[in-house]
Amino acid sequence: MDFIITDTLDKTVWRDFVDQHPQGNIFQTPEMFQVFSRASGYQPELRAAIGTDGQVLALLVPVQVSLKNGLLRRLTTRSIAYGSTLCTPDAAGKEALKALLSDYTKKAGRDGLFTELRHLSDLSAYQPIFTQCGFGYEEHLNYLIGLDCTKDEVFNRIGARTRKHIRRAINKGEIVVDEVSDLDQIKTIYELIKKSYLEAHIPLASISLFEAAFEVLYPQKMIKFSLARIGDTYIASSVELLYKDVIYGWYGGVDRAFSNYTPTEVLTWRILEWGAENGYRTYDFGGAGSPSEKYGVRDFKSKFGGDLVCFGRNTCVHDPVLLRLSTAGYSVFRHFIQK
Repeated sequence: MDFIITDTLDKTVWRDFVDQHPQGNIFQTPEMFQVFSRASGYQPELRAAIGTDGQVLALLVPVQVSLKNGLLRRLTTRSIAYGSTLCTPDAAGKEALKALLSDYTKKAGRDGLFTELRHLSDLSAYQPIFTQCGFGYEEHLNYLIGLDCTKDEVFNRIGARTRKHIRRAINKGEIVVDEVSDLDQIKTIYELIKKSYLEAHIPLASISLFEAAFEVLYPQKMIKFSLARIGDTYIASSVELLYKDVIYGWYGGVDRAFSNYTPTEVLTWRILEWGAENGYRTYDFGGAGSPSEKYGVRDFKSKFGGDLVCFGRNTCVHDPVLLRLSTAGYSVFRHFIQK
């Protein structure tokens, strides 16, 4: 097959390829690339295979994520293709994908510990290519909620106990959900997310990621920021990405001091309700962990009546020795994450 591997694409050609592909997702768009380009600690890359006719055959948009700079950067940098890969479904596309991944892995080891392909749809047909190019498969779960029905049907799929809590909170009228339309409110969104991440001992991206997302995506109606409040006190926040007919759950946070009010349940329902009323087909919950590990977030997501899927992930380790050292160091680092 004749094609070239490139790290540049005309944005219109790039956007059209993702828009028109049935498995194209928001993380593969030029807009999301721009968001990561502006965020501290993130460095997106573009790799594409182009046919002799100038058409895109395969696409890879990995993002280098670094927790630390300086001497520790090498030990804390990994690459994540949040939307996995994309290629045309014909023989030419599969050959192009194989060449693209092979070319990428030859160069990627200089900059990070590993590269992870996070699949947002069923890419099992390409598993032989991933494996041949050094990307080992791991199971990873997710919940997808159908929204192509009435809001009442969406609500009735939610677990009975959760429905009861949501009805009670709505009937009391104490929780108000606001859509954020001002950059100044991103700090409030971020502080609630930060609170949850600190309690879970998980490092969080800097606020620059959320500010960039607002500046780039909000004018394009590709993102939704929501805040739940009681009176003038904000108690929960959520950030959803919007693309085609899919809502992607991206980040969320809550002040646990208000857990008795079930703000996260109410906020999640309001987002699902909005999606059903505005022509969206699916709510993608953004991952539910490994099936072999207990994961409290998965228990929460399971209450909303979605379909449990396992599209999995594929990972290519570029430096096994450094990865083992980094993994040990990360465990210590998480232990000392605090307010």
